[in-house]
Amino acid sequence: MRHTTRVSCKWTAVFALLSSLLLLVTPAVAVKEHDFKKCHQSGFCQRNRAYADIAAAQSSTWASPYNIIHDSVSFDNGQLKATILKTINPNGDTERFPLTISFHKSGTARVAVDEEKRQNKDITLRHDSQARKERYNEAGSWVLVGGVELDPEAKLSHQDEQQVNINYGPGSKYEAVVRLSPFEVDFRRDGASQVKFNDRGLFNMEHWRPKVDNPEPKEGEDDQSTWWDEKFGGNTDSKPRGPESVALDISFPGYEHVYGIPEHTGSLSLKQTRGGEGNHEDPYRLFNSDVFEYVLDSPMTLYGAIPFMQAHRKGSTVGVFWLNAAETWIDIIKSKDSTNPLSLGKGKTSTHTHWMSESGILDVFVFLGPTPRDLTTQYGELTGYTAMPQEFAVAYHQCRWNYISDDDVKDVDRRFDKFKIPYDVIWLDLEYTDDRKYFTWQPDMFADPISMGEQLASHGRNLVVLIDPHIKKVDGWAPSKELIAQKLAVNNKDNELYEGWCWPGASNWIDCFNPKAIEWWKTLFQYSSFKGTMENTFIWNDMNEPSVFNGPEASMPRDNMHFGGWEHRDIHNLNGLTFHNATFQGMLSRKKGELRRPFILTRSFYSGSQRLGAMWTGDNQAEWGHLEASLPMVLNQGIAGFPFAGADVGGFFGNPEKDLLTRWYQTGIFYPFFRAHTHIDSRRREPYLLGEPYTEIVTQAIRLRYALLPAWYTAFYQANVDGSPIVRPMFWTHPDEEAGFAIDDQLFVGSTGLLAKPIVQQGKESTDIWIPDDEVYYDYFSYEVKKTQKGKHLTVAAPLDSIPLLMRGGHVIPRRDIPRRSAAMMRFDDYTLVATVSKAGAAEGELYVDDGDSFDYEHGQYIHRTFALQDGVFTSTDAEGRDTKAIKAGTWLQQMENVKVDKIVIVGAPASWDTAEALVQSEGESWTTSMQYYKADNGRAAFVTIGRVGARIDHDFTVKPNL
Repeated sequence: MRHTTRVSCKWTAVFALLSSLLLLVTPAVAVKEHDFKKCHQSGFCQRNRAYADIAAAQSSTWASPYNIIHDSVSFDNGQLKATILKTINPNGDTERFPLTISFHKSGTARVAVDEEKRQNKDITLRHDSQARKERYNEAGSWVLVGGVELDPEAKLSHQDEQQVNINYGPGSKYEAVVRLSPFEVDFRRDGASQVKFNDRGLFNMEHWRPKVDNPEPKEGEDDQSTWWDEKFGGNTDSKPRGPESVALDISFPGYEHVYGIPEHTGSLSLKQTRGGEGNHEDPYRLFNSDVFEYVLDSPMTLYGAIPFMQAHRKGSTVGVFWLNAAETWIDIIKSKDSTNPLSLGKGKTSTHTHWMSESGILDVFVFLGPTPRDLTTQYGELTGYTAMPQEFAVAYHQCRWNYISDDDVKDVDRRFDKFKIPYDVIWLDLEYTDDRKYFTWQPDMFADPISMGEQLASHGRNLVVLIDPHIKKVDGWAPSKELIAQKLAVNNKDNELYEGWCWPGASNWIDCFNPKAIEWWKTLFQYSSFKGTMENTFIWNDMNEPSVFNGPEASMPRDNMHFGGWEHRDIHNLNGLTFHNATFQGMLSRKKGELRRPFILTRSFYSGSQRLGAMWTGDNQAEWGHLEASLPMVLNQGIAGFPFAGADVGGFFGNPEKDLLTRWYQTGIFYPFFRAHTHIDSRRREPYLLGEPYTEIVTQAIRLRYALLPAWYTAFYQANVDGSPIVRPMFWTHPDEEAGFAIDDQLFVGSTGLLAKPIVQQGKESTDIWIPDDEVYYDYFSYEVKKTQKGKHLTVAAPLDSIPLLMRGGHVIPRRDIPRRSAAMMRFDDYTLVATVSKAGAAEGELYVDDGDSFDYEHGQYIHRTFALQDGVFTSTDAEGRDTKAIKAGTWLQQMENVKVDKIVIVGAPASWDTAEALVQSEGESWTTSMQYYKADNGRAAFVTIGRVGARIDHDFTVKPNL
């Protein structure tokens, strides 16, 4: 949600006056790129880029000034330690940097470099600052949850005066070659280089030094103009520790494509950033910011930061995770290389990256794959997997800024039912509050929130309300009073209470790095405290970058002080995660004896935020370009470990034409997080307002999402257990098909075999779907057998009322086919299982289901089935081989005993299924059921419908023709 230039007349005169004042200090509703830094305006980025330019210019004569002291090297229990010396001037003076390289049982390696003088606090801060003297080294305590157990099997296999070799990983097939002078690390797999650190000599840790007045540097001296008291946009950063950036070049030899490092707009395969046709001029920036109506195809920073990059080529995927929470820039260049200079053949392309962070230690994890799945699994082992969501959260969400009253909410709820459009959640933006004080209700327009919540609950629906981190500064209001009195807020550079401007006007910001602040924040969510909320009320965290209307780059001053004495510059990109976490803790239990899965949407995020809820791509526009950009953005979130992602359907700013809105719904049903949202100045656009044929087309799209909720929920389960993306790009599903590596406008849904390519361009009524393999593909709706060829494109007609959706042969897709008003109303419906027969005559799939609300699944209260069609028999077995009879069934599992398989559809069924009856066998019983076989006809596959099957969904069963 972002600023508005006009205010609806329904709001009070006080609100109008306040908004007018806010306009004096906030941008107009169009992103102003000059309000956000480019690299040349960011001192440390400019310096490190210049350093890289010098190294490139000197080329073979360039020598990195960082060298490992040979006698400092030690290796024990999977960990190498040494000291790096940096030569800092022609006189040979040096600074010392402790190096630690850790080798983990998980197969990852971790390279960390600190600054000895800072570790020992042997520095002097300017301006009498109370900031910590050490480099920030606590990001791991917020981000890492596992995967860092040292590997005692790692072996030092070679050591001399030039280098040290360590073998590690499964079967010792990984090797780290540590060169001493200059410092470099070459990570190899099966003897071949995969990832190289400092092979271009760009490693740079700006050591502490006292400020010496020298306004006009002499030739050969460093330009100090960006070292101290840096200015931007009328704000001055006091920088009490002076220059302290950390930078490193990381190369991926033989890898042409790199992915990840969200959040940005643009292609899934990242572009080069040093200029040239089709390339960016600036590095990709990671500095969580409130960038509204953002620019498309840009390396400009957005709301979140995940510094996880994957490099991919045929047969191999590797990656790095840059664990640093400060502002970070990443340059990317590519080079061609050929082993034979006389060869006319195509040389290999390598990717070279240059990572630059403003402060903190160097802390980098290395993943050697070799598959995309290996990387997402290992990254999830480190930072956590996607939280199992509330079941309703996977369904459709209806939002706008703002539904104006509790009666308005009730009316929208009734009209969805009148038009038979399913939805699960309605959202309240800022204006539900009393004078923009969170945890309150506007007393006139939301006088009876309980009756509103009760009506929603009666239909199995839920309410989400906005809670932001800025607390209105007002005398007599308990949260403001307590926040200040208990010293739980962020402080300014003088370590006194920081005050800035946001939606309420003058505000203070909760400091969620403070454990006491988290404990206090939790109390505010209690039903007894936040009166008017109910069991079906959930939370939306916005503006948590943090957004500060009158701050530098619309955020908080970098020299602000957080709990523990850390400056805001050190932890900026973590801020959103810590606020998200505090809210998550508060929502776990809102009364004695309650323990439920929270649902919390966040705008700002960092690595690890996936453990806490969902994200969305922020304040987009009602334009075709923003619809098209949403797919690579959502896909990138998935491969970067935060797959519960979506974009505002319809676009937040503006008024979409009806064709655009319709196509956006047809795309949005393939976002893991599926929400329509719009600005306060935009016209109402609930689906029932569109008129025909648009309302019916949108309704059918939403119903398709609901029918497939069992498949979507199963995909969320897979993400929860191994980090698999919920929607999957082609390079991830088919990592050896080079033609698919840059494709980012089509996707597979989980492991279902459903291949979707929504229409995202104006006026298009057909699309070309790239086919990644030799398998058979069927049209989802008609069962038409598509004439496909591996590596070629298939043209599919797609008029406005249709969605290009194929079913890959060899899968079983679970569905629930009875239209209901909400997911809760479907939770005990019977299932339909759709098997798509492969060329080999088989199919397989899975279903995961639990109560969708509690944590009882952690204690065995779930159903997890594997379905298989093989040799003319359809079977269901427990996916984990459990003895399900030994599990003591709780209330939900007991209720599921009445849930059956209603029907099975076999698409591409052979003639052996052409009989009148099917034989069903389960739990020692057998019975027959009717079966209707439809022969292949005019391009449509043969298929059979079996039903009613009647087998319990939680039991083993077989179905075969009753010959």
